[in-house]
Amino acid sequence: MIKKILIGLLVVLVLLQFVRPARNLSGDTSKDISTIYPMSDSVKQIVNKACADCHSNKTVYPWYASVQPLSFWLDHHVDEGKREINFNEFASYRIGKQNHKLKEVIEQIKENEMPLASYTLIHKDAKLTEAEKATLIQWCQGIMDTIKSKYPADSLTSKRPAPPAAK
Repeated sequence: MIKKILIGLLVVLVLLQFVRPARNLSGDTSKDISTIYPMSDSVKQIVNKACADCHSNKTVYPWYASVQPLSFWLDHHVDEGKREINFNEFASYRIGKQNHKLKEVIEQIKENEMPLASYTLIHKDAKLTEAEKATLIQWCQGIMDTIKSKYPADSLTSKRPAPPAAK
């Protein structure tokens, strides 16, 4: 009985190898954050090494991304990361959402929640040094200060205004 179960599992694993989720490879940067806010080379380097695989339109996939069920897990991880913040789509966000997302980035960095431990476990170079954290925080805060100086305070909330009441 155990032998049949193991053979069944092996067959399922082999068949799963033929199922491939779509890859995050568009590379579209037409709405990138750098198109509306300055991004120094040092910030660009930090974002590319520690953030871009999950928070952009182009993921650099490791060899194990072709092995199921790891591919499904990675795909879910990237989709979730892009849903939280996508630096390549940032310019399309409402101004309140931009401000809110930058605030979240600062909080995540300060609380050592980003990059994820599961990511830095394999990608050791993605671990942020204290200096890199400070650089990213300063960059995000600078953008938030720019936003605050250009837009009225009521536009900086992340919630959309309620529709007008029906008469």
